[in-house]
Amino acid sequence: MSATASRPAPSGTAGAGRFARPLLGAFLVAAAVDLAGLLAGLDTVHLVAKPLLMPLLAAYAAVRGGPRLLIAALLFGWGGDVFLLADNDLAFLLGMGSFAVGHVCYLTLFGRGRAAGARTRASLAAGIAYAVVLAVFLVLIWSDLPAELRVPVAGYSLLLTAMAWRAGVLGRYAAAGGALFLLSDALIATGIAEWPRLPAPDFWVMLTYIAAQLLLALGVLRAGRAGRS
Repeated sequence: MSATASRPAPSGTAGAGRFARPLLGAFLVAAAVDLAGLLAGLDTVHLVAKPLLMPLLAAYAAVRGGPRLLIAALLFGWGGDVFLLADNDLAFLLGMGSFAVGHVCYLTLFGRGRAAGARTRASLAAGIAYAVVLAVFLVLIWSDLPAELRVPVAGYSLLLTAMAWRAGVLGRYAAAGGALFLLSDALIATGIAEWPRLPAPDFWVMLTYIAAQLLLALGVLRAGRAGRS
């Protein structure tokens, strides 16, 4: 056994860790309540439950020893969640801007990851695939977007796609989270463009978004734990 392995964890860290499961459980309960409220058409439930999600997940990441950039990304996601509760163009742009800062936090965090040669090659192939999907999606949706939102949506989509691609350097959890984040925002964009949508569209947007943020957080935490080991 190494000296590091045999050294007991600091008491503060061990004490905070006791709150990890309750915080994760509270996050999952809030997510279930929010999704159920959306399916039932209970707007008040959504207005109450949605703003609780990212603070609970950020608190869970904090007590698990997650990096500050992860916590910042989640809290900027919370800012985006709150802004998007208001149904107007200004709130949409502010929400998109808050999410964009969160994606920058994720990108900076992923840039610190270390990938083996094989993973780097696979990541390059995934990057090409993401670029093709982004280009095709923007071409298809461009004319249906409001003129004043076209450039902001395109810029945000590029940043989000880069985040989704780079998430893969931290493993499958983070890669899946990045892909689901991209899918969630694509569902929002199709709604703005007034394309045909799935039944209960807000449910699917939130389901993919909640899963995306959780998987990204778990991917970062797993990578950090592996690095310390």
